[in-house]
Amino acid sequence: MEFLTKEQVKAAAPSVFTSAKMTSTSEKYVHIPTDRIIEDMEKMGWGVSKAIEVRARRNKGYQKHMLVFRNPDVVIQGNDNDTVYPQILVTNSHDGKNSFQFTAGLFRVVCSNGLVIAAEQFADKKIRHMGYSFEEVQAIVSELVNQLPVTVEVMNKFKNTVLSKEQKVEFAKKAIETRFDKVNENQDIIKDYGLNIEDILKPTRKEDEGDDLWNVFNVLQEKVIDGDFEYISGVKLRKARRIKNFKQDLKINQELYEIASQFV
Repeated sequence: MEFLTKEQVKAAAPSVFTSAKMTSTSEKYVHIPTDRIIEDMEKMGWGVSKAIEVRARRNKGYQKHMLVFRNPDVVIQGNDNDTVYPQILVTNSHDGKNSFQFTAGLFRVVCSNGLVIAAEQFADKKIRHMGYSFEEVQAIVSELVNQLPVTVEVMNKFKNTVLSKEQKVEFAKKAIETRFDKVNENQDIIKDYGLNIEDILKPTRKEDEGDDLWNVFNVLQEKVIDGDFEYISGVKLRKARRIKNFKQDLKINQELYEIASQFV
């Protein structure tokens, strides 16, 4: 497993290395550059696999950004050779509006998908800039790692839940709706945008074939996030775009997980 170098992280998300707080923040605000998190996570064996920041016209260099950490020694090997790496997502900004936020997630090697765990056991952990310490980061990471048995249990429940055709269609409809804003609760997104549910449910790779909830979830998650579907806008047939805004990505991932949990 290869990790990003600090130079690569800086090229992808320069705001991670911002060395001073925004002048508009209060005197009480304590600036902790996010690259300190990188150093502290490295001490525990976690490296950066992805770095991203939101686009900003104003407050550039202080905007919200995210680092994704993985540890080669922390891995879940499924009985069906479906290897999953737990990951820790850390978000922060330097405009005084955000604390360090840690979120547990999973990374499937087979299809390069990212799954954000939204179950109560994996609630976001936050660290305020004031009073930040390595010991606090260490405690949060240890807590997340200690919850891995719960992660395995969730995966097994998904894999052991077989969906009927009707349930798969219902799941697909709810999943695809996370990409569209409804005018009202009664709006039929599928009909209005001419969406083909069968195409949305069709796996793009052999490894994801099957009717169990785990496979169906991963198929739908990839379709929704990558924009691998077509829809009608007005009179034109359009190809959905991949979601690049990591805040929207996290939000949709959490919604998809919650929808999937309803079928267990």
